[in-house]
Amino acid sequence: MLSKNHRSFECETTSVRFQSHNFVVDTSLMFTMLCLSVSSVALLLGLMSSGSDALNQAECEVCVSFLGRFYQSLKDRNVEFSSAAIERELVKKCKDAKGKENRLCYYLGATADAATKIINEVSKPLSSHVPVGKVCEKLKKKDTQICELKYDRQVDLNIADLKKLKVKDLKKILEEWGEVCKGCAEKSDFIRKINELMPKYTPNAAKMHTEL
Repeated sequence: MLSKNHRSFECETTSVRFQSHNFVVDTSLMFTMLCLSVSSVALLLGLMSSGSDALNQAECEVCVSFLGRFYQSLKDRNVEFSSAAIERELVKKCKDAKGKENRLCYYLGATADAATKIINEVSKPLSSHVPVGKVCEKLKKKDTQICELKYDRQVDLNIADLKKLKVKDLKKILEEWGEVCKGCAEKSDFIRKINELMPKYTPNAAKMHTEL
């Protein structure tokens, strides 16, 4: 049987106090710490869950790809991660964007002719290193057109027969290179222009076409 002076138990509504040889453990404190630990785990699991719900490239192709490369370029160049700095960099990046990526920039308000301006929906979360999938997910709620953007099918010039391609596909190749075919009217004109520029933009494909 335990001596009353040696050990004592005191029960209250919210805590249990245990005393032994001047060593006191207040279980209310232990319970509070346990609750905080459980809450922290729950919060972490919530963040992990929300991260897994982020859009991937297949769901929002152009947005995830473009912003992913943009974010990585900021890190590689040690750009200041402030909203203002990111906005400046994005506008600069969008000046060189072409095709569907230029259209994305337009939707974001990062081009001179943009009708709306939601560029802060990119700069603010990226300044806090929010995953681009989550950024695009939020942008989709602002404008569904953003995630409807898909890259055009790329022509593999290593195996493509230019003579079998349509004129619009030939024009697209030149657009991707940032080139135009001035004075071109016939299909043969576009093919000739592509063959002239192929060594500059796709040297391996140019070599293969020369060997054929």
